[in-house]
Parts: sequence; structure tokens; C-alpha cells
Amino acid sequence: MNETYTEDLGQFGSRELKEASKLILAIDNGLPDDFYNDDIKIGFNKVSGYVFLTNADLQVAMYDSESDELYSHYSTPYEGKEGSYEELLQEYDDMHPEDQEFMNEIKQYNREVTNG
Repeated sequence: MNETYTEDLGQFGSRELKEASKLILAIDNGLPDDFYNDDIKIGFNKVSGYVFLTNADLQVAMYDSESDELYSHYSTPYEGKEGSYEELLQEYDDMHPEDQEFMNEIKQYNREVTNG
């Protein structure tokens, strides 16, 4: 059993429940384009304190309070760097080639979605 992660709302504190409610309300503004709408759950990492949406493909969407929207939160496959695409892009030049390839795939996907 994973002691650092839970989907059990009974283990969420007041702050985490407030964050969860923001996530739920933000779904009305739309899920991130690359976040699949399949078996969506609310997760809580008890170590980091992050509350987020996750799905059957283990993708992660987090809430941006400035835009009141959800964004995809990524973890690179080789070094495990975490963040939004924009945050990770700042580290691109220092990334392992496999992680750079992962970032290029995200960029390509976003181009295809944007350009239709």
C-alpha cells in the first residue's frame, strides 16, 4: 500500500478538500487537451501536499489559480523532472536526451491540437 498517495477523501484535510473543490469546478473550463477523460479521480500526494486530477493513464492535471484552469503536469521519463510544459521547457538544454525527446513529443502533440 502506498502511504504517500491517496484518493480517499477521508484522508484529505481542510486545505486539500478546498483544493479538490477548485479542481472539480475547473473541469467546467475544460480539461487540458492532452488529458484523457477516462476514469478521472482526485489524488493527494501527502509528501508534496499536491492535490490533482489523475486518470486511467496516470496523467496528471493541476489547478492554476491565476487562470482558473487546469493544466497538464508532466514527469519526464528518464530523470523524473516534474512540472508544466513551460516549467520543464526552461530546463530543456540540461535534460537527458530521452527527456528532451519526451518534451519534443509534447510540443508536437500541442502543435497538432492547436493547428487542428
